[in-house]
Amino acid sequence: PSRPIAIRSVIRPVRRARRGRGRRRAAARRDGRGGRAVSDARAEILARVRRALADVPPAEAAADVAVPRAYRRAGALAAAEAVDQFARHCGAYRADVRRVEAAQLPAAIADALARRGARRLAIPADLPAAWRVPEAGGAPVTWIEDDDLTPAQLSAVDGVVTGCAVAIAVNGAIVLDGGPAQGRRALTLLPDYHLCVVRADQVVELVPEAIARLADAARAGRPMTMIAGPSATSDIELDRVEGVHGPRTLDVVLVAA
Repeated sequence: PSRPIAIRSVIRPVRRARRGRGRRRAAARRDGRGGRAVSDARAEILARVRRALADVPPAEAAADVAVPRAYRRAGALAAAEAVDQFARHCGAYRADVRRVEAAQLPAAIADALARRGARRLAIPADLPAAWRVPEAGGAPVTWIEDDDLTPAQLSAVDGVVTGCAVAIAVNGAIVLDGGPAQGRRALTLLPDYHLCVVRADQVVELVPEAIARLADAARAGRPMTMIAGPSATSDIELDRVEGVHGPRTLDVVLVAA
């Protein structure tokens, strides 16, 4: 019997505080103080921008000014060391990383699908035929090519299988750019499970090296997705929740050169 009273004793002050804030906002709107505050801040920001650009000739273009690039633009690790580092860092983000030889790739895909209970997989239309294993764990696998599947259809599949554009050793991230064997962005955001195949020759050590490889996709205006483990976020109490903005489960099959 005491619980409702305790709850009300908390709720009533909160409600009064909210009503007080609402009255203050309404008063600010009535006398224009709220509008002026926003307007003054905007004017100040724009004034600072104008002052910073005061000495720039009107005809000057961005390409006319050299940008200092004192940061490292090329890695120092050997290729095998970069691949090892990527595997460690990607796994640290709770991705399940399995390293295989090229001949073992179909079996590794089938094994991953069997472990996850995934039987209906969405795929980009250009996914290599060798990756489309006929069965996993003794059960047939259905491959559904993404011919503009609806969000509901993408959410209903067991997962998605793709390749990638590049992988980054220093932070364990995988980048998709809509290129070969990757498909459109929604294909890898809506399903709850993502199996991504990464070739060893797609691994670079540093972020600037990855950006250089993505130049063609950037010029073409293709959207890019950077993946660092399963999709996850935390609330204000730091409780981790996975699968909010993308797949909650990520398997990576890392194929040796």
